[in-house]
Amino acid sequence: MVFSSSVFIFLFLPIVFVVNSLLRNRTKLSNGFLLFASLFFYAWGEPVLVLLMIFSICFNWACGRCIGSLSGRRRKIALVISVIGNLGILGYFKYAGFFVSILNCICRRELISVPQIALPIGISFFTFQAMSYCIDVYRGDTEASCSLINVALYISFFPQLIAGPIVKYREIDKQITDRKPELNKVALGIRRFIYGLGKKVLIANVLGLCVDTIYSFEIASIDCLAAWIGALAYTFQIYYDFSGYSDMAIGLGGMFGFEIPENFDYPYLSGSISEFWRRWHISLGSWFREYLYIPLGGNRKGKTRTNINLFIVFLLTGLWHGADFSYIVWGGWHGALSIIERLGLKKTLDKHPAIARIYCFLAVNFGWVLFRAGDTLFGLRFISRMLMPWRHTGLSIATWKYMDIKTVVIGIAAVIGAGVIKKIAPPHLQDRWKASIPEAIWLMFIFVMSVAAIASDTYNPFIYFQF
Repeated sequence: MVFSSSVFIFLFLPIVFVVNSLLRNRTKLSNGFLLFASLFFYAWGEPVLVLLMIFSICFNWACGRCIGSLSGRRRKIALVISVIGNLGILGYFKYAGFFVSILNCICRRELISVPQIALPIGISFFTFQAMSYCIDVYRGDTEASCSLINVALYISFFPQLIAGPIVKYREIDKQITDRKPELNKVALGIRRFIYGLGKKVLIANVLGLCVDTIYSFEIASIDCLAAWIGALAYTFQIYYDFSGYSDMAIGLGGMFGFEIPENFDYPYLSGSISEFWRRWHISLGSWFREYLYIPLGGNRKGKTRTNINLFIVFLLTGLWHGADFSYIVWGGWHGALSIIERLGLKKTLDKHPAIARIYCFLAVNFGWVLFRAGDTLFGLRFISRMLMPWRHTGLSIATWKYMDIKTVVIGIAAVIGAGVIKKIAPPHLQDRWKASIPEAIWLMFIFVMSVAAIASDTYNPFIYFQF
């Protein structure tokens, strides 16, 4: 079930919201009901694999209890078991086929048949949440919960179950045990949900059709114009798709009395790759920094070790996104640029903010080409068409085959909404706009248009569902 579907908006959400509102003064009953609703939400699209979710919940709750009650070497063994168990689940379902393919390639024969394993939706997200719970209990950053239902709700809470944001247990434990949904928070949650719905349905979906059309052409027929339009359209599609989902998740959390952390902060306004990762998918960057970069030594063991640690983190960030070399190359691209900035480029960029933003946007844009291509060679050939148009003449595809007036208008709106308004509009006008009558009318318009788009269009994918 996706947020931008009629079933969710007009059936699942109203029922869950009303019933939960009736239980708002009875937190334990509310937790039990939200857990049931979350498992039902997941089972809607994964009726069998919901058993994997239940196993992960029970396994991590038991590991957390063991870690919290043991001491010394046994405590550490319990942590190791939890980490190996979680990574084992993730590795089997997401990476088994990938690594078997590599092994067969090295051996130059089919040593092992490549397994065809269905990828559970959102497995990377809920596995990382579960791991962080056990690690935090080991570190003493949070206490092991005696309640299986509380841990289960934390891992499976439907607003951020499928595509984040990745929430740490210590950020939400008190809200699970004691929360009072307030009318003001509910109103802000609905507001945030509608904005996220509009981002996804009215912008990301339109740009996505353009992108899919261009990438469906044979690479030999793609010219410079088509390549640039495809690259830029995807750059904004993935932002509005993912940030739209995060907005809806945060809004839904608010409607049920939870404060889910922010996940995006206008990343395309960044002046460096390091700044970009402080603004893009904030919860994932925070997770890797806290649970991998710092344990590896962070920046405490000299420049060379820092750069190695940084590159490892970015490679694994790429691998986290998918079992394919194109994602690893994408991660390596960001890692290499981050290291180059640390070696001196950042000082130059700081002196020229306008140039820095152009550099960062183009660097991110080329990275998204590799990310979207699904094949590194295809991605590199795609980029060559962007940078060397003189080598690919006479291949023009009629523009109307992949872009119409609607796409152009939405593309302009996407650019403006990705930070232009935030940058040029005076802060006092932005404050006056919030909770005003004009904004309420605007929200009603977005909602009506989004519902109309959902009813008339079957194209409604979420990019990050595959991760």
